[in-house]
Amino acid sequence: MQPEQTASGSKGLAVILPAAWRAPLATLAGVWLVTFLVTWREWLAMFAQWWNSSTYNHILFVPFILAWLVWHRREQLLKLPPEPWWPGVFGFGGALFLWLVGSVSGFNLAGQSGAVCTLIAGVIVVLGPQVAAGLILPLAYMLFLVPFGDELVPPLQSVTAEIVIWLTEASGIPAEIEGVFIDTPVGLFEVAEACSGVKFLVAMAALGVLVAATCFQRWRSRLIFMSVALALPIIANGIRAWATIYIAQSQGIAFAEGFDHIFYGWVFFALIMFLLLAIAWRWAERHPDDAAIDAGRILASPALSRLSEYRFSLRTALLTSLAALFAFAAWNLAASRVEAALPEQVYLPGVFGWQAARSPQELDWQPRASGADHRLLGRYANAAGQTVDVSLAVYARQADKAEAGAFGDGALPPDTPWRWVGQSAGADGYTSDTLFALGRHRRLAQTSYYHGSLLTGSVLQLKLATMRDRLLLQSVPTATLILSAEEGQGRPVAELLAEFRRSIGDEMAWIDGILESR
Repeated sequence: MQPEQTASGSKGLAVILPAAWRAPLATLAGVWLVTFLVTWREWLAMFAQWWNSSTYNHILFVPFILAWLVWHRREQLLKLPPEPWWPGVFGFGGALFLWLVGSVSGFNLAGQSGAVCTLIAGVIVVLGPQVAAGLILPLAYMLFLVPFGDELVPPLQSVTAEIVIWLTEASGIPAEIEGVFIDTPVGLFEVAEACSGVKFLVAMAALGVLVAATCFQRWRSRLIFMSVALALPIIANGIRAWATIYIAQSQGIAFAEGFDHIFYGWVFFALIMFLLLAIAWRWAERHPDDAAIDAGRILASPALSRLSEYRFSLRTALLTSLAALFAFAAWNLAASRVEAALPEQVYLPGVFGWQAARSPQELDWQPRASGADHRLLGRYANAAGQTVDVSLAVYARQADKAEAGAFGDGALPPDTPWRWVGQSAGADGYTSDTLFALGRHRRLAQTSYYHGSLLTGSVLQLKLATMRDRLLLQSVPTATLILSAEEGQGRPVAELLAEFRRSIGDEMAWIDGILESR
């Protein structure tokens, strides 16, 4: 018994922190604490998504995975010298700038990425390049704390629809496709947002990176595995959607939907994940007992040794990091208070050749504009009785939950019969969305974004302009203009909307007149 006790005791002593590590870790904890306090809004928003959105529930496991990755490297990490590194301050400032840009513009992905990258950069500043090299996997894996994937929903819907229509026709079922709608003899099927497979894809991406990094050593093997890990859920989701249509042909839509929810929710994902892990197990290049990192190799690296020469004191590292955090926090506070002056009330003006229409919409359509300071909805009719619906949302500033072009806002109102069919870029500074509802209502909606001297249909251009002005502390109003009309009015909808635009004249001057901003 005595030898076992001695071995156990020595193992316990091995994990006690050496004196050289205690002050750097305490300093890093202080830097991280202040970082959390400065970027708390982004972390609160991220946690809300982890907890409330089924797309991001898997991220709740990421902190535990990070802890395991660090713990698995602990013995080798303790052999490395933690030395503060002054060039890391530039990366720390860059991460804070990314957070600032996202925070002031309402671009959540940028703000949240910046908040996470600031923690990563803090490790490099306080512990140095050699320790960072030993922690490269957990540091990189921290990026999976950022909820991303909503932006992939429309293209994934289109890809899934293309897979489904190919399999449906190949299986002998006559079908026609329009956007994300597939018409079959038994009924009309929609590849909805929930059927896009984005939940499956983002979870498998996180799992794939973890498995590729821990089970394979060669980059070629890792790239091949990741290609499989990303392609497998997309293809599998298309097969699942096709199976729903195939079963519906003989068993009915109600049975197929119930089978789809049970099979996909409880069985299908598990089978695909098991297949992926089986592939990794079969061709794994690393033994589970192998050391995750080699401290001797890191210490012997000439490049890392040269980088480590640019060290500075722990106290200077702490003061520099805190100074950067407080400076960017002050900048963010000043930028967040910039707000354009708006009139107390705004009105839709008259348009030559058109008059206010009293006829109601055949099927209610109201775009969503969360957090807008002013919201205008109107309907115009020409001499032939053809109608155009106008939606104008005005924002004094761009912020979280009050942002033009935010995900979920715009021409497609949520929780209504309206469904998105497809999108195309217009030639005159707008984006066109085709909407469909209840199998018979079809609507074209053209969206433009206004910001200062910019009129565009691109959300990216809008965000870039918003970032620029907020960072320069310039107060500029923002507006979202949506012109829309239903089909079945005796002429192509695109021609009707083009006629209305010609009647408006200079679109920017028309919006300026409403905002009274010049």
